[in-house]
Amino acid sequence: MAGKNKIKPLFDNVLVRPLEAEAKTASGIILPDSVKEKPQIGVVMEVGPGVMDDGEIIKGSMIVKVGQKVMYKKWGGIEVKVENEEWTIVEQKDILAIVD
Repeated sequence: MAGKNKIKPLFDNVLVRPLEAEAKTASGIILPDSVKEKPQIGVVMEVGPGVMDDGEIIKGSMIVKVGQKVMYKKWGGIEVKVENEEWTIVEQKDILAIVD
């Protein structure tokens, strides 16, 4: 995927493609885009090389891997445009869980 989107995160940053927010409520009411919640779950598209300590990258410091579905902080990260989609770059510490 790195060749396609050409964004390679540095250090312990992770590029996440957010999954779509729910379009309707449990009772079946369709929500307009203006009231949909910001997604908190996405797919890891790229990961940086790892945590930097004393000028060196710590091997094995990246826990998440490309292709995993993750839950991340609602208002964390930086939004970037990738092929007309809004993706997010978050620090690994802002990823709260790996979702099965």
